[in-house]
Amino acid sequence: MEQPKYTVVVAEDEELLLHNLVGKIEKTGLGFKVIGTAQTGQQAYEIVKELNPDLLVTDIRMPVMNGIELLEKVRNHYPLTRFIITSGFSDFEYAKSAIRLRVSEYLLKPIDPEELRAALLNIRNQFEIERSEYSSIFNDQMTRNPPEHIAEVLNDYLIHNYNIDINLNLIASNMNYSSSYLTKIYQQKYDTTPSKFITALRISHAKQYLTHNPELSIKQIGELVGYHDQGYFSRIFKKQTGVSPFDFRENPGE
Repeated sequence: MEQPKYTVVVAEDEELLLHNLVGKIEKTGLGFKVIGTAQTGQQAYEIVKELNPDLLVTDIRMPVMNGIELLEKVRNHYPLTRFIITSGFSDFEYAKSAIRLRVSEYLLKPIDPEELRAALLNIRNQFEIERSEYSSIFNDQMTRNPPEHIAEVLNDYLIHNYNIDINLNLIASNMNYSSSYLTKIYQQKYDTTPSKFITALRISHAKQYLTHNPELSIKQIGELVGYHDQGYFSRIFKKQTGVSPFDFRENPGE
């Protein structure tokens, strides 16, 4: 199988279909490795929390937590995870609601191996574009520096690129690190995680826009700081500040 490997969690409630789909994914030879499987939406979410995969493939209809609910939760907490959803023909209209969740691909059951391969190839290409963008800074040469220096370089990169999607898994793998190790050395230096720091930066900049740029809509401000879905931006903003973006704009001093 080609390197690098991109990690996948597959969620499908029918055991036979689950094993069949796992086999099809790994037979593509595109560097995707299934590291976890689940037969309920809740089980899938717990596995995503534990393993933080690059890609989640899920059926639209899952017991305990359906596919749309699963994608919403994963996107809220792991915004860089890519999604593929699968469904039967009768669920097509329902599946359209996944478009707003920035689903990478939608596959109709029964899964055609060539369509699956094309979907995975498209996602791999997206990852490789990101990887090449990071490689000029984060590479084997960078690992010759002390961990504290690597944390400083990462921090500077986050400050200057907070409003774009930053894939820590790819940054780490460019240096042959795990994302958990990269997070650990960053946290030792700054007493927070890269993900929390990005969120704090985004909310800080959003406050500035809300206070000083009344000509900008809430949606525009969300997009400027890296949130392309207004509802998601509003939820994150309220979680961090206790008020919605609208209420903050109306009463910035409170």
